[in-house]
Amino acid sequence: MNQTIATEFVLLGFTNNMKINFLLFFVFLIIYIVTIFGNFLIICIILVHPHLRVPMYFFLTNLSFIDLCNISCAVPRLLIDLVTTQRTISLIACGAQVILLMWIETNECLLLAVMALDRYVAICHPLHYPIVMRWSVCRGLAIFACVFSFTFVFLPSLTMPVTLCYPNTVNHFLCEALSVTKLACGDTHDNQVVTFFFSFISLFFPFIIILVSYSCIICSILKISTSGRSKAFSTCTSHITVVALYFGSGMVTYLGPSTEASSNQEKYVSIVYVIISPMLNPFIYSLNNRDVKGAIMKMLGKSSTT
Repeated sequence: MNQTIATEFVLLGFTNNMKINFLLFFVFLIIYIVTIFGNFLIICIILVHPHLRVPMYFFLTNLSFIDLCNISCAVPRLLIDLVTTQRTISLIACGAQVILLMWIETNECLLLAVMALDRYVAICHPLHYPIVMRWSVCRGLAIFACVFSFTFVFLPSLTMPVTLCYPNTVNHFLCEALSVTKLACGDTHDNQVVTFFFSFISLFFPFIIILVSYSCIICSILKISTSGRSKAFSTCTSHITVVALYFGSGMVTYLGPSTEASSNQEKYVSIVYVIISPMLNPFIYSLNNRDVKGAIMKMLGKSSTT
């Protein structure tokens, strides 16, 4: 009863040195511009070229859209904070950012698992692929990932509301669930257990689906001729790289020990799956994919001749 409930928070960011902050501003601004351009380019290429309108690229379009939402939920606010000395954020805005980021991140985990299943059916059961991965199923899987992730994130926030007290400083550059929960009034053990439980499910189960899918894929690839292995592996390496980057950084943040000493680690590791991963995904998929590279070259060739 003697504690004062916080109505706004101060994001500590990276440093109070304005010279470093101005440098970081230009770095993150370039990353944001590159991410917006790269993901929009992937979406436009897939929508424009009819031969890319297949389930694999349908899910890639969804992934690019989610990456746009992911980085846009964090970086614009970060850019403002880097050039100002007052880094306060209201309780409503902070709560909205927490829920949106967790929704987007859970959705991306499920979508990466769906993409692994798509590759499994395409390589292990190619004759059944047109039936199993028909458009109604693909749309249903995308909608399921979106609705389930929203329900999965929103319900815990209703069942276990957190009252936040002073000191109102968040050791992060955004309102991230673990960092904000540390400001809860009284004992935060129950809230941390709930956060760990839901993080475990949203990360672990999609990751298990991915591991099982690629275990079956590897076994199937080893049975085919050597000439066909490189083509089969080439369709999977991009997805494996994205999974390793995203799930690796996410597990370090959400499934690692939550202590005061780990706050800085959480802050810097979150840069990987919130900012770096959305920027790299278009390059990872385009540089290692003949169809996407061919579509880009055709688009560039048409633009140069006009």
